Formats: sequence, structure tokens, C-alpha cells
Amino acid sequence: MGHDEETEQLLAATLEAIDDKLGNAPVVLEMTALLGVVDLFVITAGRSDRQVRTITEEVERIAKLRCGRGPIRIEGLSDARWVLMDFGDVVVHVFDEETRAYYDLEHLWSAAPRRRAERPHADASDRR
Repeated sequence: MGHDEETEQLLAATLEAIDDKLGNAPVVLEMTALLGVVDLFVITAGRSDRQVRTITEEVERIAKLRCGRGPIRIEGLSDARWVLMDFGDVVVHVFDEETRAYYDLEHLWSAAPRRRAERPHADASDRR
């Protein structure tokens, strides 16, 4: 499913940040047909609360750097078990591994089409 260029750029920036901070098994779900108000869910996990915070901070930093926009709001950062970053068109879920397995959003939203969650055109010159 195609989205506007801004959404695609935000997705690429998000996946870059997750990749840079070694987020676990990122998944991208197409939510437009199911929710209407959100285009994409990006789901990933960290191995510790520290890594969850680091991934969250990097997603915010790269989104601002590459796309000139930050999240509308961030929820859950205080305990860093499930951090939700709401960019409007894209919602990023950064879990710790135990919480990700418990809530299992991939199964809950199994009707949502999945996209490849690979960072496009990643090379050493992209890293800063």
C-alpha cells in the first residue's frame, strides 16, 4: 500500500534508528484500512529498559533530523516497558521483550498487512 512521501520518509527514518540501536525484530503493520486514523504501526523491542529508552531517543532524533518532525506525544517512557511514540500517521511501539510477548500486537492486529521492516538503502555513509 502506498503512502505519501512524508510518511515513507518517516518510516525510513524510524527503521534506520531502530537498526542503529539494534532493536529486536522490527515489524511494520499497514493500519489504514483497519483504523483509518493511523497509516502504520512500527513494533520493535529492546532487551532492557535502557535499550528501550535508547531506541526511543534515537527514533525521535533521526525523525527530527531527517524529516523535521518529532512525535506528537510519547507515552510510557518513565518505566520503559512499552513506549508509544505517536507521530500521527505512524505510531511506533518500543517494548521490552517480555511486554512485547505479553501484548503480542502482531497477533492482535494479524489482519493488518505486513511490510518489509528493512532499512532501505542502508550503507556506511548514512550513519552519523
